[in-house]
Amino acid sequence: MSNKFVGAHCSASGGVFNAVKNAQEIGAKAFALFTKNQKRWEAKPLDTKTIDKFQKALQESGILPKHVLPHDSYLINLGHPEEEKLIKSRNAFIDELERCDLLGLDRLNFHPGSHLKQVSEDECLATISESINIALDKTQNVKAVIENTAGQGSNLGYTFEQLAQIIDKVEDKSRVGICIDTCHMFVSGYDIRTRETYDKTWNDFGSIVGFEYLMGMHINDSKPPLGSKKDRHHSLGEGEIGLDAFRFIMNDERMDDIPLVLETIDDSIWKQEIELLYSFEEK
Repeated sequence: MSNKFVGAHCSASGGVFNAVKNAQEIGAKAFALFTKNQKRWEAKPLDTKTIDKFQKALQESGILPKHVLPHDSYLINLGHPEEEKLIKSRNAFIDELERCDLLGLDRLNFHPGSHLKQVSEDECLATISESINIALDKTQNVKAVIENTAGQGSNLGYTFEQLAQIIDKVEDKSRVGICIDTCHMFVSGYDIRTRETYDKTWNDFGSIVGFEYLMGMHINDSKPPLGSKKDRHHSLGEGEIGLDAFRFIMNDERMDDIPLVLETIDDSIWKQEIELLYSFEEK
């Protein structure tokens, strides 16, 4: 039996329960979804019927709640330098955590935030921590899972040090975690292509952040080269990272029992990519 739980970011179009069906169709053992439209602030609350349908579908699929990695709206910026927009982001984030809790899910993945060149990095990182504290205080059960970014524009959270700095100021450390995106990791300067660089990068992660915080991964190849700080995903083996890194991940017990989610660019081959990843496991 494999201890790896691989899937993809599945469409929840027509209702969150459809994401479960879409995951099953590609042979996924884990999946990601948006619990509302990711490009809009408002969403109608989840009704009982929708929640029941989702939970029933999930139970029947055999996919465990801890292997589902919901993603929040792209509009949210928990480090926003302007108070009005920061409050709007914080309220939206609380709503997203509550939606996950209603669905019976235990983690929510989000991009930490951007300073928009208006405040210092340290100030922005402190604001992000404060936003997480406020949100965790007003919600229960769901962990806030910070995704490392590609370092595009004024986005923070692209170095292990920045991620550690955010976690450091989070009061309830039992409800905060990290999702590592392999493309973002690579374009922000962390090489994982050879055994040597892979080991160094992950050992650095372990000592700076800590594996106890790793609660999910996005499995993507990268169109741009190492350290380019450009966020453009590619299909596995088609980009600059190549297949070896993904082979290492599939045989790394530190990545056991967490959702490993494809966000590669061609969803028509997700089923094959999932099979490919499982084929890398050394029996």
